[in-house]
Amino acid sequence: MKFKLNVWRQENAKSAGRFEKYDIDGVTSDQSFLEMLDVLNEKLVADGKAPVVFDHDCREGICGMCSLVVNGRPHGPQDHATTCQLHMRKFTDGEEITIEPWRAGAFPVIRDLAVDRRAFDRIIQAGGYISVRTGAAPDANAIPVSKEIADRAMDAAACIGCGACVAACPNASAMLFTAAKVRHLNLLPQGQPEKDRRTTAMVEQMDAEGFGACTNHLECEAACPKAISADFIGELNRDLAAAIVRSRGESERSGDSA
Repeated sequence: MKFKLNVWRQENAKSAGRFEKYDIDGVTSDQSFLEMLDVLNEKLVADGKAPVVFDHDCREGICGMCSLVVNGRPHGPQDHATTCQLHMRKFTDGEEITIEPWRAGAFPVIRDLAVDRRAFDRIIQAGGYISVRTGAAPDANAIPVSKEIADRAMDAAACIGCGACVAACPNASAMLFTAAKVRHLNLLPQGQPEKDRRTTAMVEQMDAEGFGACTNHLECEAACPKAISADFIGELNRDLAAAIVRSRGESERSGDSA
């Protein structure tokens, strides 16, 4: 198979980027998209040129590192799959393919197709954990959790933090990511003591990172490789409103007692 590639090349976040065209031949239909890029880089290195920088790690659809926009769609044309799970049989022999990095102000370009997604890490650091001391690990059935709640929490926990939701959103919103990370802990009994603090802290950090607002385009849900439901965004907004009301009530009671 032969392809014409339009690949985004950029030295760093402050430099001007541009598309460069490459012709590639000898690609098999069973090769993954990242393997195709490996072949391109081998050719570039052999020609004495700089290889294309792109993120990858597990290549099994688990880590979320493979952050590429392929023909205008995060992770490419295959539904509910990461770029590393995309195979060249999804494309037509001779097709022209455009490859870009995630486009978001909160995800500055490191080089070429690799972007800095540490903003997600800082959102997690703001409250995406359980710090309550519970002693030794309890037996699996010591804390009753209904199957409905457990399944719902697992649905949220399936988020791999790839950032496709941000790249797909016209506003570059991180609400789907934040909602998934907040709700999978808020749903469980172990997450209840810090529920309000977690919710407000993570949303505030998300806003501080410069992500856009959610205006319900639902492009995030469509682009998510793990099919995370946008319903979690509504649940996050409910948790946030409840946390704000409780916080104001506590402040008013503190003021009355003073």
